[in-house]
Amino acid sequence: MTNNNITSRGSKISPEALALLGGGKIAYLKMVRSEDVQKQFPQAPELAPGTLLYALHAADGTPILLTDSREAAIANAWSQELETVSVH
Repeated sequence: MTNNNITSRGSKISPEALALLGGGKIAYLKMVRSEDVQKQFPQAPELAPGTLLYALHAADGTPILLTDSREAAIANAWSQELETVSVH
């Protein structure tokens, strides 16, 4: 049996609750290594190993954008009226 809830500090948050977080107006920005891109962005072309990229995701984890520039990711979020938060 798979548990699809995300746990944070002892609390469980369902994927549905994450989708509603921020009223659909929050996206998170995360630095991603090129070796991990295919898991999140299967349509992405093959990338040189060791490249650092920026991934923009909806609050529920849905991938929105992959870019080599933090500024481009933030600009894209702003153009979609999304507030960005960083994830480490």
